[in-house]
Amino acid sequence: MMRKKVLYIVCSLLLISKSFAQVAEITSPDGQIKLHVFSEGGKVLYDVTFDGMIMLEKSPLGLITNESDFSKNLKFSDSKKEVISKKYTNLKIKKSNIDYHANTLTVRFINADDYQIGVDFQVSNNNIAFRYTIPPMKDRLSIVVQSEITGYRFPSQTTTFLSPMMKPMTGFARTAPSYESGYKADAGLGITSDYGYVFPGLFHIGNERWLLLSETGVNSMYCASHLETTAEKNLYKVAYPNIAENNGFGSTGAAVSLPGKTPWRTITVGRSLKPIVETTVPFDVVDPIYEPSQEYQFGKSTWSWILWQDKSMNYDDQVKFIDLAAALKYPFILIDALWDKNIGKDRMRALIQYAKSRNVGVLLWYNSNGAANDAPMGPRNKMSSSVERKKEMKWLKDVGVKGLKVDFFGGDKQETMRLYEDILSDANDYGLTIIFHGATLPRGWEIMYPNYAGSEAVLASEMLYFSEDVRKQEAFFATLHPFIRNTVGSMEFGGTFLNKYLTESNRDKNKRHTTDGFQLATAVLFQNPVQMFAIMPNNLTDAPEFELDFMKEVPTLWDETVFIDGYPGKYTVVARKHDEHWYAAGVNAEKQSKKLKIKLPMFAGKTIKLINDDAKGNSSEKEVKINAKGDFSIEIQPQGGFVLKD
Repeated sequence: MMRKKVLYIVCSLLLISKSFAQVAEITSPDGQIKLHVFSEGGKVLYDVTFDGMIMLEKSPLGLITNESDFSKNLKFSDSKKEVISKKYTNLKIKKSNIDYHANTLTVRFINADDYQIGVDFQVSNNNIAFRYTIPPMKDRLSIVVQSEITGYRFPSQTTTFLSPMMKPMTGFARTAPSYESGYKADAGLGITSDYGYVFPGLFHIGNERWLLLSETGVNSMYCASHLETTAEKNLYKVAYPNIAENNGFGSTGAAVSLPGKTPWRTITVGRSLKPIVETTVPFDVVDPIYEPSQEYQFGKSTWSWILWQDKSMNYDDQVKFIDLAAALKYPFILIDALWDKNIGKDRMRALIQYAKSRNVGVLLWYNSNGAANDAPMGPRNKMSSSVERKKEMKWLKDVGVKGLKVDFFGGDKQETMRLYEDILSDANDYGLTIIFHGATLPRGWEIMYPNYAGSEAVLASEMLYFSEDVRKQEAFFATLHPFIRNTVGSMEFGGTFLNKYLTESNRDKNKRHTTDGFQLATAVLFQNPVQMFAIMPNNLTDAPEFELDFMKEVPTLWDETVFIDGYPGKYTVVARKHDEHWYAAGVNAEKQSKKLKIKLPMFAGKTIKLINDDAKGNSSEKEVKINAKGDFSIEIQPQGGFVLKD
């Protein structure tokens, strides 16, 4: 009897250990990241360690469909490992030539209905990407993914840098959400937000490590997602769009044809912020969806609306900004909302020809509506209908327009993702670049869509015009973007003001709180292949010549991006390379000047130009010599900035 009892206990322990087993493990090529997959009580979990430190504790994996539940009663089936390498080139992201190496792991599970689900992992140095794959469910070849239980369970000693989702159908003409909320820096875990938090999200773990969450690879075949808190303070999970988005039209889940797959969830980790700023994982794991119809041009643009507003949408004022673009040698002018009413198509044809005579290409604003919200500005009801869109794009090609800025989208539902892709795909047929405004976060779109030229999806320059509170926080937000929003995707900010007052008259109201040095620095810190800079015609005579020279020279396309120094919400220093020239730029959001000793190996032994501010906030230019080791000392004034250029 005793032997039977002992045997029974041993067998029971073996069964328990099996039900709480690690079923797979994968490491990064350098061995620093270790990711473990577990099967515990019918649930699938994973954890992540980096450099021997726990980054994510056991966190849930799984999803729920209208046909079957893949969040529980899951049994491990099998796993497979491989190695992947690829080299690719893209001029629109932070680094033009990428050599990507990753270890891959696919883990498969069977649920209670005897259906299979897979989880694909790609682990490169400092980065993890994972997604779900769903094979056919017997005779079912179409499903709706209703929700995910995908989660991220952080160690308790973690602080957050998050931006809340906006309440749907609020704000100007019920156009929210549009990823235009601010951030809170170093906030605690588990602080609830009524509508969740947007991707990306930055987390500081134990004052020793950093972790960035985002997603990539979202196209017309899925919805976009965001983060939300849970009953567990340290557990965040993936959430699908709010039902109220897009004026309540469309499902909150994703209709999927089987075999199907979800977008990639991405995790970037580091001892410092260097891997966060320099990551290319949003682009590494996606591929082009279609071939470019032509070689697209990117670069700088003038833009009257940012300070001259709606009344500048007339023929004569746009001529002034075409002439400004020609004087600055900018390849584009953006003609914003209401041009259809105030200029009209006949006179627009003549305006485009005038711009062409000055070697300036024209970008035109369009409303994405549609029925998603109430934004009244025109042209309206041209982008939301496939028939009208193609008619309009044929006219745009015929008159020589180079691209469009499309505004006022309705949220993150699959319905809206289809609209983004339809606009991009049709525009490619007609040789048009596309910029999105009042929009969601781009998720790998620089690679996926060859004619995509950036998105706003940030508390951008227009709010500096409209809000004193945002003007006061301009430096604070600028020190966050290179670490969070702009590190995962192009960011059409539309800034670099040389007016002291953000008005057409450059006096009386909307006084700028930042220095000229700060404004010039953001032209380097903020990355977007087409950037509408806020230079005004009056700046040709009232701004210092060295500032204008810098704004003529600074590129919008970069071959390298290097983190130098900084802390989100306090100060930031980043270096970027274009062709053979390096630029380094920094800004300071703190109340006291910031004295830094930084390493700039790209400038070692060189005499280069420095633009910086004095203690009174006045900017000037001089030459400085960098020693042979690349060491350099710099003082950044409060609300100030600097630029170095070889």
